[in-house]
Amino acid sequence: MPRFAANLTMLYNEHAFLDRFAAAAADGFKGVEFLFPYAFAATELAQRLSDLGLEQVLFNAPPGDWEAGERGLACLPGREAEFRAGIAQALAYASTLKCQRIHVMAGLAPAGADRLALKATYEANLAWAAEQAQLCGVNVLIEPINPRDMPGFFLNRQDEAHRIVQAIGATNLKVQFDLYHCQIVEGDVAMKIRQYLPTGRVGHFQIAGVPMRHEPDVGELNYRYLFNVLDEVAAECKWQGWVGCEYRPARGAVAGGTTAGLAWRAQAQGA
Repeated sequence: MPRFAANLTMLYNEHAFLDRFAAAAADGFKGVEFLFPYAFAATELAQRLSDLGLEQVLFNAPPGDWEAGERGLACLPGREAEFRAGIAQALAYASTLKCQRIHVMAGLAPAGADRLALKATYEANLAWAAEQAQLCGVNVLIEPINPRDMPGFFLNRQDEAHRIVQAIGATNLKVQFDLYHCQIVEGDVAMKIRQYLPTGRVGHFQIAGVPMRHEPDVGELNYRYLFNVLDEVAAECKWQGWVGCEYRPARGAVAGGTTAGLAWRAQAQGA
């Protein structure tokens, strides 16, 4: 079965953030991911990881003013200097956390903006970021996100993400394949795993139940089947990445918190 990483932004919200590392480790997770580490010193986070034997598998580069609604800077003309400063900060954290993957959010397309101009800015920023990250042994990931959860997000489709990665041609620029977003926008998820994983352009997977983004055993996707597909294709192409559990626990409000909703993982690992 896949290697599952706990997303500490969404899981274990019954604990303070720094206590979520221990909670994830207690439930048997070996890897963790989260959105943003920048409210904490990198050394403090690194110590938590080291003490608990956890691997930091992914986090996001600074997205601009998140509280004001910004969701990334990469596609926004005129914000290049801020984008580059954010990448430098992310790479410094990646070094301390020994993290090999940074997600760079595309950003929201401004109303009335020329999409071709946004695309040109996006590709130029990604090429620069990949070049900087290559020097540090880090992969830059881009993620298509569905417009229901994030209206106006510049990148929505797997095929578009893969075209961009191909066009730039950097070996450390990859696609973050979130099955939840893919199902909402496109569907045909199993065939897309078979199509894209062998290309070498997929750097990370994420999962959540559809449509409400709860546990993977809740909703319209048959994850036990999809995990078997992922195992089969990963073995064929020798892919050894992680699957991030980026969902909102529906069962987290009951006794046991996030842990109470992890039966799906035990079932998957026993399949």
